Amino acid sequence: MQPILEIRGLTKTYKGGFTALKGVDLTIRKGEIFALLGPNGAGKTTLIGAVCGLVRPSGGTIRVFGEDMQANWRSLRARIGLVPQELATDMFEPVLRAVSHSRGLFGLRPDPGRIEGILKSLSLWEKRDEQIRALSGGMKRRVLIAKAMAHEPQLLFLDEPTAGVDVELRRDMWKQIADMRDRGTTVILTTHYIEEAEEMADRVGIIRQGEIVMVDEKEAMMRRLGRTEAHITLREPLLVVPESLSRFPLTLGSERTVLTYRGGDGSGQGKADVAEITKALTLAGIDYIAIDQHESSLEDIFVDLVEGRVAGAGA
Repeated sequence: MQPILEIRGLTKTYKGGFTALKGVDLTIRKGEIFALLGPNGAGKTTLIGAVCGLVRPSGGTIRVFGEDMQANWRSLRARIGLVPQELATDMFEPVLRAVSHSRGLFGLRPDPGRIEGILKSLSLWEKRDEQIRALSGGMKRRVLIAKAMAHEPQLLFLDEPTAGVDVELRRDMWKQIADMRDRGTTVILTTHYIEEAEEMADRVGIIRQGEIVMVDEKEAMMRRLGRTEAHITLREPLLVVPESLSRFPLTLGSERTVLTYRGGDGSGQGKADVAEITKALTLAGIDYIAIDQHESSLEDIFVDLVEGRVAGAGA
């Protein structure tokens, strides 16, 4: 199946000399939810801006729906939705009029039924006659999503869609985004909330200093880079790690009462190793009084990649 978005060698250098994107390659599949993670200044918003025609690239190519974005910008842009990070909209407009107007901007005929459906799906229908400025921050962000959906985009960018939204509203918006995918929309989102990517994304990409350092299926990334860390508190200090445990990646703390294991590959091997270690300790007559075990989360992997503690693989 042809990818819905294909980016090759994309670069962006601003007038002051700052390079925001450094030869980015990225392929997005039709119908997936793709989460792009990265720290502030990593290039997430610049990348989105380049695809949506808001930022002029310095080099590289962008193909959307199999067509060259630069050559066919006007027709392709009408098929792309964008929910920006900033709440940039006419705050004095009533909700219904603002969302309806967005549809007209892309040359589509009025469709009151569709607009009503969008507003109801986002719990905005009861607010349709209120000015946007009177809404809460979470509701304002929903209006941005409604405006982006009004022209029926096939590819939807969400730049920090739940920033500043409370947990309850955030989970409600996750459901709305999943519903968009179920209706056939491909969704690309950037987020600071790692649990958002864990909850929703089919694949995850990590960008650091303008470069894609890894793209993978969420589960594959967890298997490949996940780790188990366990701290075993001993009843009595040890001088050295026993020979029977030498095959495991163990270290002995400075006070000689805590054995630390760091290993595994996210597939369960780490848990199995810890179980073997405790059996070996018992057979050796070494008592322990506590075990503190932790499995890597996507956030742990993200931090390791961003800080360069593990190597990634772009795609």
